[in-house]
Order: sequence, then C-alpha cells, then structure tokens
Amino acid sequence: MNTKLRSISIAAALAASLGLAGCTSGSSPANGNTMPGMNHGSSSPMASMMPDANADHNQADIMFARMMIPHHAQAVEMSDIMLGKPDIPAEVTSLATRIKDAQAPEIETMTGWLKEWNQPTGMMDGATMPGHSMGGMVDADGINKLKTAEGTEAVRLFLTQMIGHHEGAITMAEQEISAGKYPEAIELCRAIVTSQTAEIVEMKGLLAGL
Repeated sequence: MNTKLRSISIAAALAASLGLAGCTSGSSPANGNTMPGMNHGSSSPMASMMPDANADHNQADIMFARMMIPHHAQAVEMSDIMLGKPDIPAEVTSLATRIKDAQAPEIETMTGWLKEWNQPTGMMDGATMPGHSMGGMVDADGINKLKTAEGTEAVRLFLTQMIGHHEGAITMAEQEISAGKYPEAIELCRAIVTSQTAEIVEMKGLLAGL
C-alpha cells in the first residue's frame, strides 16, 4: 500500500512539474510573448518624426523648413501676380523679379533638406501645426484683391502686403537662428534677415513715392 501511494505521489509531482514548465515556456520571449508594456520594438508615429539626438539637425530645423516653404511659395505667387500685370513701374517689377528669383530656389533647397531628413515635404499651414505660425501670410481674400487690382492700387497693395510678409519671414528666420542646429539652415536664415530687411526699406521708399 505504501509503495502504491508513493508511486501515485511521484506521478502527481511529475505532472505538476511538467505543467509548470509548460506555462513558463509559453510566456518566454522565445515564443514572442512578453510582459504587457514591454514591447520595445514598437514606436509611435511621433517618434519617427523626431531626429536622433546625434543628428546634424533638430526639430526646430524641421519646423522651420516645413513652415518657410509655403511662406516662400506665397511670396513667389504674389510676385508672379505683379509680373503679369500691365503698366507696373519698372522698379516694382524689378523687385518682384528679385523676390521670385531668390525665394524659388530656396524652396527647392529646403525641400531637399526635408527629403534628406526623411520628413514630409507637403504644404503645411499654421492650422495644421499647432504652436507654430507663419507671420505675414496673406489670406485668400487679400490674394484675390491683389489679382484684381490695377495700376497704382495694385502697386500699393503689393508693397503693403509684401512688407508684412517679409517681416513675418524675418521673425521665423530669427527663431531658427536661435533654436536651430543645422548649419545650412542657420546660414540661409542669416541671409534672409539681411536681404529681406533691405527689401523692406526699399518697399517703404517705393510706397512713400506713390
């Protein structure tokens, strides 16, 4: 009787041991099961948008490029509108040409940076990027007024709008100089501040002469 009981006890212990081993192996990383919240292989979409700490650029550089591209694009659009109008003084068409010739290539440069950084290059606006604004942007109504204006009225409207537009660009550039990391972006911003400050002085002089 004792032998029989001892055999039953050994069998029960063995079964319990095998059951415990089965539970343990079923929860091991080898079977792909880990503790909740410990999946280190996952990453959020936001994390993929952030540059590595050792990268040559930072989030400020990314935001600057994404916001300045549409800002520049509008300046090019406004310049094209003026260049398509008749009877515009030569000094104004010269200014519009210089603005377009300077900013269109800069759009390509900044787009190239975003591609290198694996960042979206599509047009963005302040509404889709909370906490960031593109100062001096002209609303749709203002653009329509510029399109329909003629002669001196068109010149006055263009100069007034572009002064505000330039002031917004200078503010954005100064913010990038302070917070950015990418040397080429900072160099571009210094050039923007210098050239657009001079153009603001020029435009104010043209306004005064109307």
